[in-house]
Amino acid sequence: MTTTAPDLIVLHEHPEWQKPLFAALQRRGVSFEPFDVTRAAFSNLDPRRARLYFNQASPSAYIRGNTRAVPLALAYMRTLELLGARVLNGAGVFALELSKSAQATLLRTLGIDCPRSITFNDVGALRAYERDIRWPSLLKPDQGGSGARIAVVDSLAQIEALFAADPNVWLPDNLFLLQEYLPHDPNHGIVRLEFLGGELLYAMRVVTHGRFNLCPSPVCNPDEDAGACEAPPQQKVEAPPVEFHPFPEVPQDAVATATRIVRAAKLDVGGIEYLETDGGRRVFYDINANSNLRPSVAAAFGFDPFERVVDFFVRQLATNG
Repeated sequence: MTTTAPDLIVLHEHPEWQKPLFAALQRRGVSFEPFDVTRAAFSNLDPRRARLYFNQASPSAYIRGNTRAVPLALAYMRTLELLGARVLNGAGVFALELSKSAQATLLRTLGIDCPRSITFNDVGALRAYERDIRWPSLLKPDQGGSGARIAVVDSLAQIEALFAADPNVWLPDNLFLLQEYLPHDPNHGIVRLEFLGGELLYAMRVVTHGRFNLCPSPVCNPDEDAGACEAPPQQKVEAPPVEFHPFPEVPQDAVATATRIVRAAKLDVGGIEYLETDGGRRVFYDINANSNLRPSVAAAFGFDPFERVVDFFVRQLATNG
């Protein structure tokens, strides 16, 4: 950590995820400082301290006991931007990542095939849409993260029973989505495209084996052995670990669609996910501003992803001097 004003400040709440990035910044001699948003304060009299800020706060903070990190990070980024600071993956991008319903609407307005989604804060309110719901459906929190609290449900009665059994399921923001279930081969998995500065960094196939935790961080889902993810498992059945494979043959029209999403969302660093249904649809469904890059996948393409991120930072610093 620097003792003088750094060139870069990284907002984060999961230090283990940041180790590869911080190591790359140190190797390159970039003056930076971490800002842990789990226990923090700021004043409206504080000047901006850095030439560049990078947001690595995660929507899944609440499953690690860091529920307060998200509103603090969002408020701090809004303050920084009012002060004229350049914040990568800033307040607008973070607000989009925090809302699966907003993501679904953005995809819809772009004319991109995406799941039909109903957002609700009371199970009884779903009855207004009962004729439109097709079962099974996917139940997920509006503020997602690491696949936490996602479930496949077969009826409104099952949803009512789920929330009645544990009202804390509503946390952290009392909003849920009932989303179109997309039958697909779980052994074929989904595709995640990682972007940096509006351009594709790499693509990978994520073989889910029916799991919902697709976090690409080796901390949560390592290449070998068990991970240390704090997201509770959704499935009670035994299933192999999630697999991550390089996908150099990703279709170019899929890349073009994902690039449109990235640019519409004003995403600086992040991932876009889609799947191919049993019925032949290519459906985009997730926009991730917090991107845990996977070194083993990037290595198959011949580079260190965190070195590429630092290259991007250096370019941004050169234009924000």
